[in-house]
Amino acid sequence: MNIENKAVNTLRMLSVDQIENANSGHPGLPLGAAPMAYALFKNHLVRDSKDLNWKNRDRFVLSAGHGSALLYSLFYLFDYGLTLDDLKNFRQLDSKTPGHPEYGHTRGVEATTGPLGQGIAMAVGMAIAEEKLAALYNKDDLKLVDHYTYALVGDGCLMEGISNEASSLAGTLKLDKLIVLYDSNKISIEGSTDLAFSENVCDRYKALGWDTFVVHDGNDLDEINAKIEEAKKSDKPALIEVKTKIGYGSPREDSAKAHGEPLGKEDRKSTREFFGLPDEDFYVDEDVKAHFQKIVEENTARVNEKKKIEEEYAKKYPKEYEDYLAAFNLEKKELLEDSYYDSFDKDMATRAISGEVLNKIAKDNIHIFGGSADLGPSNKTMLKGEEYFSADNRLGRNITFGVRENAMGAITNGILLHGGLRTYASTFLVFSDYLKPTIRLAALMNLPNVYIFTHDSIGVGEDGPTHQPIEHLAMLRSIPGIVVIRPADGRETAASLNLAFNSKNTPFVLALSRQNLPQLENSSRDIYRGAYIIKKEEGELEKIVIATGSEVSLALEAAEGLKGVRVVSMPSMEMFDAQSSDYKEEILPSNITKRISLEALSSFGWHKYIGIKGMAISIDTFGASGKGAEVFERFGFTKENIRRKIQEF
Repeated sequence: MNIENKAVNTLRMLSVDQIENANSGHPGLPLGAAPMAYALFKNHLVRDSKDLNWKNRDRFVLSAGHGSALLYSLFYLFDYGLTLDDLKNFRQLDSKTPGHPEYGHTRGVEATTGPLGQGIAMAVGMAIAEEKLAALYNKDDLKLVDHYTYALVGDGCLMEGISNEASSLAGTLKLDKLIVLYDSNKISIEGSTDLAFSENVCDRYKALGWDTFVVHDGNDLDEINAKIEEAKKSDKPALIEVKTKIGYGSPREDSAKAHGEPLGKEDRKSTREFFGLPDEDFYVDEDVKAHFQKIVEENTARVNEKKKIEEEYAKKYPKEYEDYLAAFNLEKKELLEDSYYDSFDKDMATRAISGEVLNKIAKDNIHIFGGSADLGPSNKTMLKGEEYFSADNRLGRNITFGVRENAMGAITNGILLHGGLRTYASTFLVFSDYLKPTIRLAALMNLPNVYIFTHDSIGVGEDGPTHQPIEHLAMLRSIPGIVVIRPADGRETAASLNLAFNSKNTPFVLALSRQNLPQLENSSRDIYRGAYIIKKEEGELEKIVIATGSEVSLALEAAEGLKGVRVVSMPSMEMFDAQSSDYKEEILPSNITKRISLEALSSFGWHKYIGIKGMAISIDTFGASGKGAEVFERFGFTKENIRRKIQEF
């Protein structure tokens, strides 16, 4: 057995041993895909094992995240900082080797993957970020930004619709530094993929604008290397289909049983025999250790050559280099002058206000870069005077994602994971359903993504119940680790964007109105507290009305002249929950049980603030088609009706 085959087999069995030790995991992918992963890490992936956050590194995303044992074996042997003890703690509580890769938890993991298809979509975002930053900073004589993005996917990733959405955009944009290795073993949990997935994947990707290559023997390291080299020369993104056998070398080879359960003691022993390795758990021969150490040294030499270019760039273009480094730091700064918050003096939809604020913020911040799912003119998220980012114009600042909300969420996550850019994603609030998995992953990874969701209530009007959100804010508010803001006017909206684009590790969701709203005399820019008194009660406090967004002005009108009624604007439940108990008591005194919530959306979640004796004026059915004002009237959201309910409560 030559040393390369021995190295690959060691990777395989280290992965199997992790899974057996944990009595949990997925041995099928590591056994079949180890050769392609080894070839990539050895000969192509330029990363500094001692500086894994080096900005110009190649990115690698294991989209098929269930194969994490293989990733950890690679990290151990390529000296990324994992130890044998870490491998022995695979899938254990608080270990560095969780069941699926977790960004920010294990050094070297570029993205949290688990939900299939998300990884390849985030890789598309990383490749977009590389192209964008290269256009901003590279010079004719020196390339500061110059690296590849690689992803390893399985059949499941390519079945998920998100992968097709993202791959379609990648082909349109000709992201030629994106290379995807496809572990084509034709087995999924339920059996042969022919049961549900009989398409010709390469033909599909050719139609999407990709170059495609096929490796007919997944154990042929020379063929794998040759195809990766060819892919690097392409002017398109590249898919390399590597035909493998799931569970290769084990008694469960080519079986669905190899996918997601340990081999068992006897099958592991026979698998070791097949690979010619001693019957010893977590075995790594001395010659294999020396072999990997040599590879690490060769990789370091490649890294150092690229770092010399970076050093030369820093000397020749110090201002640009300083700006480049600062872009990765997400420094907090006031994005708007004080007077701007008070500059809105006419009735405006908060989506229109957001559009003006976004353009003002982005004008002096070239690293803000985002777009909409084909709704830019409606969402008001177009950066005026700026062109589209395209295959022919990498300097464009508007991304048109097409009608691809799910991919948009993952791609913007990938842009943030790459670093160096601030990004936003936009669509109608009702279509946030399509983004739920990607928003959840942004929260898991602590990514400061900004989601600008407009048409936030039955005020959408004539488009009817399919386009009128009801339960959507409740869904978004239920996601741990995000901040949802529904602003009421210009001050609150401007403050929302200032907060969102200053976030370092928290996703922000803005829910904005389609219809015009008045500018409120006593609204506040200090919305970071989540809630504040916008109308103080006359006389002794008896009742509290808590409203958000477009209903704040309605609450103020309805409460006008009523004794003992306080109106609270609560743009963000999450930010209010984060305040001190003293502040919460100041805004919502615990002895006042007559509390009313007012929001033209689901009542779900409001009883946390109004209590079991409180009254939620909300909508717990679907909407109706008609003019916005008429629909509001149909559901009782009129000044007269709300005033009557406050009085009768």
